[in-house]
Amino acid sequence: MSKRLFGTDGIRATANSFPMTPTIIMKVGQALGHLIMKDPSRNNHPKVLIGKDTRLSGYMVEQALTSGLNSMGVYVQLVGPLPTPGIGFLARNMRADAGIVISASHNPFHDNGIKIFGSDGFKISSQLEDKIEELVLDTDMDSLLAEGAQIGRTKRIEDAAGRYIVDIKNAFPLQHTLDGMRIVLDCAHGAGYKVAPAVFEELGAEVIILGNKPNGFNVNDKSGALYPVQMTEAVVKYRADVGVSLDGDADRVIMADEEGRIVNGDHILAISALYLKEQDRLPKNTIVATHMSNFALDVLMNENGIQVVRTDVGDKNVVEEMRKYGYTLGGEQSGHIIFLEHSTTGDGCVAALNVLAVMKATGKKLSVLNDVMKEVPQILINARVKNRIDLNQIEGYVELKSSIEKKLKKEGRILVRYSGTENLVRVLVEGPDKKKITDYAQEMASFLEKQLN
Repeated sequence: MSKRLFGTDGIRATANSFPMTPTIIMKVGQALGHLIMKDPSRNNHPKVLIGKDTRLSGYMVEQALTSGLNSMGVYVQLVGPLPTPGIGFLARNMRADAGIVISASHNPFHDNGIKIFGSDGFKISSQLEDKIEELVLDTDMDSLLAEGAQIGRTKRIEDAAGRYIVDIKNAFPLQHTLDGMRIVLDCAHGAGYKVAPAVFEELGAEVIILGNKPNGFNVNDKSGALYPVQMTEAVVKYRADVGVSLDGDADRVIMADEEGRIVNGDHILAISALYLKEQDRLPKNTIVATHMSNFALDVLMNENGIQVVRTDVGDKNVVEEMRKYGYTLGGEQSGHIIFLEHSTTGDGCVAALNVLAVMKATGKKLSVLNDVMKEVPQILINARVKNRIDLNQIEGYVELKSSIEKKLKKEGRILVRYSGTENLVRVLVEGPDKKKITDYAQEMASFLEKQLN
C-alpha cells in the first residue's frame, strides 16, 4: 500500500493544506482513537498524551486531534510545548495508550505535522500507519463515535517538562558535572526553549542561550540545527567550550567545538562509538547509520573494529534496525542520534550530554575528539519538484547516473532520493574532488528539475 498521509516521519504539510487540514486532523484523531478502543490491552480509561512545538498552527492541530480522540471515548492529556523525545518518554512513563507530537520538526513555521508514539514509547509501525490511513480516507467513522457518558475528557498536565528534564539528566554520568563549562545553546525558538537550558544549567554549566523567544512564527528561522552559524559565532565570541544547536522539536542536534567548527551527526556518532567500544559498552561493536552518512564514518569505524550498518533515511528506520538486532547507538548525519538505552527516538539533549560525558571522562577538548574523523567531500543539492514518479522510469536518468558513477570510479558515490517530508528530490554526491562532485550534483539536479516540473 503506497502512503497517502504518512511520510518518513509522520504526517507533514503546510498548515491548512492537505493533509494538515482541521477535517483530516480530526479524522486522524478519530482513527487512532478507534484503534485504541478496539485494543484489548488498552487502559480502562484509554488516554493519549499530546505535546507540540511552538509554531502558530499548533493550537489548531491540538484542538482538532483532541476533538477526534474525545469523540471516540479517549481521554486526552495536553502537555504543551515539549521536545519530540519527551512525548516518547512520557507515553511510556505515564502508561498512556499513545503519545502524539504536533511538529514539523526542522520545517518553517507555516508547516506542521503529526508524529505518533505507541504505549511502548516508540513511533508506531508502518502497518498501524496504514490502518489509520484507511480509516481516515476510506471509512465513514460517524457510526463508530462514542455515545453519552462514554465521550472522552481532556486535561492539561503541568509537570510534564520537569519529569522529562529529570529523565534527560539520567543520561549523564552521576560521577560528573558540567561545573566550569561554558555552553552556547541555540533552542531554535522551538520545543526545547524551556527544558534544554534547564538541563545544562542544573548540571552546573554556564549557559549562553540563543533562540529561546518563540512567537509562533520564528521556529527554525535562521536559527537552530539547520542554521548553526549564529551558534558557532557565539562560541568564538564568548570563548565557550562547546556549542549545542537543536532543531524545532529538539530531536536533532548539531554541535560546535571550542574553535567554532561544526560537529555534525556523523562526528557525534564517531566520538560516541569509539568511547563506548573502549568501555566495552557497544553491543556487537556495531552502530547504525543511514545512506546519507559520510563514507569517512565507515573508514574510521572499520579501522577501529566497529561495523556500520546502513538503513534508509529517517530515524525511525534507524531505530527499527537497532531494535531488531540489539544495537544501542545509531543516527543520522543531520543530527538525529539515538542512544537506545536512554531514549526511544532521536534526542538532541541526550546526544549532546553523551558528547560532553566523553569530554569529561577523557579530559579532551571537543576539537581534539572532532579531529578523529576527516570527512570525504560531500555535496547535497535539493531540487524542488511537482511530480513524483519512479526515478528509474525517467528517460535518461539511469544513463546519467551510471555516467556519474563511472567518473567517480570507486572513490565516491551518488545517492538520489525523494524527500519524505517536502516536495524535493535530494541529490548527494561524494568524492575526493569537491569541484567535480559539485558539477555532477548540479548536472543531476538540473536534469531532474526539468523532468519533474
